[in-house]
Amino acid sequence: MDREQQIILWLEQDDMRMEALHIADSLHLNDWCIAAGFVRNLVWDKLHHYSSPTPLNDLDLIYFDSLQVSQETDESIEKSLLNKSVYPWSVKNQARMHTRNNDEPYTSTSHAMRHWVELETAIGAKLSSCGRVELVAPFGFDALFENTITINPNRVKPTDFKLRIKSKRWLELWPKLKEAND
Repeated sequence: MDREQQIILWLEQDDMRMEALHIADSLHLNDWCIAAGFVRNLVWDKLHHYSSPTPLNDLDLIYFDSLQVSQETDESIEKSLLNKSVYPWSVKNQARMHTRNNDEPYTSTSHAMRHWVELETAIGAKLSSCGRVELVAPFGFDALFENTITINPNRVKPTDFKLRIKSKRWLELWPKLKEAND
């Protein structure tokens, strides 16, 4: 089984993640996925042979809509999601996130993910029109399976990279991990 299919299988076997995907799908957002720890943590848990999942701080629902770029729209979507579930949703329209990062405008969710700090974080999951799990992975899947945390060569923000590793406690939570540059 290839790595993409392995991740899809693990997602399909995870009731919470599948419920979250169905809830997000019900919003009919443009170019959406649930990314970051939603997929990354699941894979790292499996590679560490954890019997229960590491709790998620939030569920990062991202989408791309160049017509509705206000933060208030994201907050309204979050409020709607909280009425549908108890999950800690974080909603961000990637059509406006380039301003926070001082980048040229992004053209899609995948394009925005190409600017995230680590390669392993830039993987998301969504449901296709026929309800099947699909992955969005602009850097592919290999780095996620190598027990590494890899700085994005497109972003190269070493200070942000080190701060994220420390603040998120990744090396403590998943002790087999190492920085890819070490």
